[in-house]
Amino acid sequence: MSTALLSVWDKTGLVDLAGQLVRHGFRILSSGGTGTALKEAGIPFTEVSAYTGAPEMMDGRVKTLHPRIHGGLLGRRGIDDAVMQANGIEPIDLLVVNLYPFEAMRDRELPLYELIEFIDVGGPAMIRAAAKNYRDVAVVVDPSQYGRVLEALGRGGFSDGDRLALARTAFARTAAYDAAISNHLQAPDGGFPPVLTRQWTGGRPLRYGENPHQQAAVYGEGGIAGAVPLQGREMSYNNYLDTHAAVGLVREFEECAAVVVKHNNPCGAALGSDPLEAYVAAREVDPLSAYGGVVALNRPVDVALAGEIVSTFIEVLAAPEISGEALGILAAKPNLRVIRIGTPVPGDEIRTIDGGVMVQRTPPFSEDWDVVTKRAPTPGEEAGLRFGLRVAAHAKSNTVVFANARQVLGIGAGQVSRVDAARIAVEKARLSLVGSSVASDGFLPFPDTLELASGAGATALAQPGGSIRDDEVIDAADRLGVAMVFTGVRHFRH
Repeated sequence: MSTALLSVWDKTGLVDLAGQLVRHGFRILSSGGTGTALKEAGIPFTEVSAYTGAPEMMDGRVKTLHPRIHGGLLGRRGIDDAVMQANGIEPIDLLVVNLYPFEAMRDRELPLYELIEFIDVGGPAMIRAAAKNYRDVAVVVDPSQYGRVLEALGRGGFSDGDRLALARTAFARTAAYDAAISNHLQAPDGGFPPVLTRQWTGGRPLRYGENPHQQAAVYGEGGIAGAVPLQGREMSYNNYLDTHAAVGLVREFEECAAVVVKHNNPCGAALGSDPLEAYVAAREVDPLSAYGGVVALNRPVDVALAGEIVSTFIEVLAAPEISGEALGILAAKPNLRVIRIGTPVPGDEIRTIDGGVMVQRTPPFSEDWDVVTKRAPTPGEEAGLRFGLRVAAHAKSNTVVFANARQVLGIGAGQVSRVDAARIAVEKARLSLVGSSVASDGFLPFPDTLELASGAGATALAQPGGSIRDDEVIDAADRLGVAMVFTGVRHFRH
């Protein structure tokens, strides 16, 4: 008779699984709350304490830490049989364990003395023992795997490949669990821990990286990382980067908005009364750059918008919803990747550098809106400044953005000189800049950027302020009749 040891915190699917195990001839060992659930369901089992001869103690802290349990998990069939028999150790063939919910309780911000009670000891020890001995023991660590157990039972047992796959998942789970505990104890106040351990799941290889000679993979099962196209080819490395940038920008807007991104920089952004109007306005900011770009919207894609999308070439369309009728129209472009934007996944930004990583966190903040010129912006100019600032925060530095209340008019991004960024924005603008507002991601060290913007027709400018020549720039703005605001917030993006 085969033996299964069941010890779970999450009781989802437990009774059904246990019932199937009994029907397939398994003897069940269990204890604690798991045993109580089985008893209430009328499923026969043997108490762990009755099997080991040692009672549970210390409020359940010690119950499975016993040679008859770990020997049954670690004993190698055909090698350790004599030792097991001499010590009354019976082999355990299946281990079903999920752990105390440390991660969930951590997120409740419990006091440390309460939280440590949700650090599982016996569970990880059993999981590691069973996974190490995967040739003889199948280990299951999540209710989502129960279907796989039942499939194996239906075909007569676990294959070697099944056992190895389950062991891989088991070790990944204990690694993630230990990482969560370590990170929290290293920085219980929520700061940056001196030792950082992270794990990403759902790894999938990509065709190549930024360029065909580079190898790449993507990890993550939520947010943009977990997005699977509703239609079109698989996402590429660059598609993921550009879609991440586009979605990050479009989420800045509560109003109906569309953005177009190319090579990680916005090349168009606009508001509209509906998605079609917003998209057309965003595309027309720089239609040449928009060709082959990524489009993101914060409203569902309807038939009208889908018809306009297929009139040109874009790589990715991202939106919160896409109607069935719209998908039918978009199918005319079989290579167009269409993805649904899910709920944002919060977290720190992590970037690799030679020898390590840098971690960045952006807390909620508000700009310090300080009018520093004699003339304050008009309501229309202020709306243009706020629109432009949202876009500038998502463009590579140095960046200068010309905008009105509903549309970007010109973007100069990724320049080592701010005045060059302004010059490029003016040169690329297809719409009139007369009466426009200008947003700069960093302070103006000289009046030249302001003078260039004013000469192009801009009448208001927003910048962080903080230059040693602020007074000189303010004087120039007053001389030119430009309303200028210091926000106090820099938006460098490297």
